Amino acid sequence: MQHEAHSAHAHHQMNHDGHEGHEGRHGHHHAPARASWAMAAQATLHCLTGCAIGEVLGMVIGTWLGWGNVPTMILAIVLAFFFGYSLTLRGVLKAGVGFKAAVRVALAADTLSIAVMELIDNGVIALWPDAMDAHLDDALFWGALAVSLVIAFLVTTPVNKWMIGRGKGHAVVHQYH
Repeated sequence: MQHEAHSAHAHHQMNHDGHEGHEGRHGHHHAPARASWAMAAQATLHCLTGCAIGEVLGMVIGTWLGWGNVPTMILAIVLAFFFGYSLTLRGVLKAGVGFKAAVRVALAADTLSIAVMELIDNGVIALWPDAMDAHLDDALFWGALAVSLVIAFLVTTPVNKWMIGRGKGHAVVHQYH
């Protein structure tokens, strides 16, 4: 991860991992960094991992239980947010941050990314002919899900690049890696 120099008028301090930081209202605040496409793709891939786990699990559970499309999609979205936040939370907690602060970091880092990813992913599945009615043993189920996740990744990566470039989104997690 790249850590760029902050503006000359900023007050600097060294944070717990030795990187120069910004002292803000709550201690650790980083100025916006130049966001590379690789950095944005890595952040999106991290988000996609949690979203895909939740999305696939939700779709499998809902389909297996014979639920209708709306409850299955709601379960998939809830689980996507849960697993997306959980992966970030795990890493931040591992860095020694308290639970409440770690939850705030995960919410700040992932909310927009997961929301965009879920909107695109579920939108593709909803619009794909017959995908909402496909069963677990149907290639259409898995094919539509895979394509929807790829499209969600492609749409969400520029969003993450924009956020990281403004010191938001996954930029708030970088200090804990």
